[in-house]
Amino acid sequence: MPIVKYPRAAEPLWHEWDRKAQKCGLRHTTYAVNGDQYTGEWLDNLKHGKGTQAWKRTGAIYSGDWKFGKRDGYGSYSIPDPVTKEYKKVYTGWWKNDKRCDYGETFYPGGERYEGEWNSGMRSGWGRMYYRDGSIYEGQWLEDRPSGQGMLRLSNENRYEGGWKDGKKHGPGKFFYLDKGQLFEGVWVADIPKCGLLIDFGRDEAPAPPQYPIPKIELADPDGVLAKAWAMFDNSQN
Repeated sequence: MPIVKYPRAAEPLWHEWDRKAQKCGLRHTTYAVNGDQYTGEWLDNLKHGKGTQAWKRTGAIYSGDWKFGKRDGYGSYSIPDPVTKEYKKVYTGWWKNDKRCDYGETFYPGGERYEGEWNSGMRSGWGRMYYRDGSIYEGQWLEDRPSGQGMLRLSNENRYEGGWKDGKKHGPGKFFYLDKGQLFEGVWVADIPKCGLLIDFGRDEAPAPPQYPIPKIELADPDGVLAKAWAMFDNSQN
């Protein structure tokens, strides 16, 4: 019995073009219409895996992990110096959903630097901030500002230890005036000390102590007066 062979219908060219356009796996550099470029891994037309993205408008570069088109995992973000054009790191650490998350280090203009925890692109959790004036804050953060318990050490080694709220000293705390050999322990509200006790502390070793020591308190019940004042201003939980 003779066998009849029918010619197979030719597949439209656009089917082949569509297959080639689907990005999956490791690809060479891909250019966007705005000039941005990406080199790395893909999954279903989304950046996924290891890859490097360069933005033409800002010159910024991100190199690290991607997940379904967003920075997710570990990676570093750098920008070119406007004068030297050399790249300098802005952030190195973990990302989630295209935002800084978990633990990372950020470098700010003027030599300032933060290392610590992040949440949704903001400093939140524990962290240490190095300021350009030489002072260092180490402690808790919330929504990009010191909040909770923390220590601020100034460039002259004087330091504050205690509560913070919205980036300001707030609640019970201690301020060590090591240059004068004094210690103030009290309550702060919005960066202002409202009440407390000032005593000599390491006066003999201080580089610039006051001429006279702090006089003795002559109140009949100094502890009771101080306790009432603390109760009045200690609204650190509010």
